[in-house]
Amino acid sequence: MQDNSKKATIKLVKVLGNIIKKHRLEQKKTMYKISAECSIHKDSWRLIEKGLVNDIKLSSLWKISEGLGMYPIDILNEANAILGKDFTISGLN
Repeated sequence: MQDNSKKATIKLVKVLGNIIKKHRLEQKKTMYKISAECSIHKDSWRLIEKGLVNDIKLSSLWKISEGLGMYPIDILNEANAILGKDFTISGLN
């Protein structure tokens, strides 16, 4: 069960990173500029976009959302649409 949870978390983080990168590029913002605007270190932003973090803190997602001119729920809804209704981290459904 623990292994499935870890795999699901990795999948979620990668999807969130792809969504964040997509919106940043649509706005034609560099990683340097947007990370400075929302007070997230450029290296942290890069790792999040590449899905190379263990998890994304809610406060970080909030800052990222603000930098993209979005609400966190917009990013989460987009992730939910990509992952599908059967996606779970806890194994509960």
